[in-house]
Amino acid sequence: MVQSRQHAAGETPPPPRERIVAVARELFYRHGVHTVGVELIAEAAQTNKMTLYRHFKSKDDLVVEYARQLAAEGDAVWSRLAETFPDSPQKRLDAWVDHVEEVLTSRFERGCALANAAVELQATHPARSVIEDYKRRKRENLVKLFHDADYRDPDMLADEVFLLFEGARISIQCGGRGPALRAVKMLRDLLANAPRNPATT
Repeated sequence: MVQSRQHAAGETPPPPRERIVAVARELFYRHGVHTVGVELIAEAAQTNKMTLYRHFKSKDDLVVEYARQLAAEGDAVWSRLAETFPDSPQKRLDAWVDHVEEVLTSRFERGCALANAAVELQATHPARSVIEDYKRRKRENLVKLFHDADYRDPDMLADEVFLLFEGARISIQCGGRGPALRAVKMLRDLLANAPRNPATT
């Protein structure tokens, strides 16, 4: 069973809400949103259902917070790239490809947590809009990146890269790590061969 991290003597444990969200993230990603109940989450977070419901009115609210945190972390990747390489679209692009490689080759990767959750959730679930908005922003960030890097058709390239990356993560989720590992070379080849605008002088 998943349990909150044990703390050294004198170390203050995280507050209950933080423990609940941390445990829920791990359990939802490992077992799926529907499979994991609030009793298991409360027990693993070393608290109780009453405390859980004091912070989250329902399991659905906890799922929304799960999606929000994941989306915020994904958005932060783009913010870091922009801050680190403000004047070099090519360096931003190279760093993003390195990030993709790191994600796909991680032994902890079990597919995109947001995509996994979306498959389980009904279209009317409030977390779905969080996930859909994030995926839309991700595509828009790709379009901007490819536009700034002078690719001739950034929209088309963004769609191709988006589907390649998302498809590779779904492949991992289904146990096909081999094809996903080859996706990085496919991505680099795609970017190397995609037409760019001629350099201006």
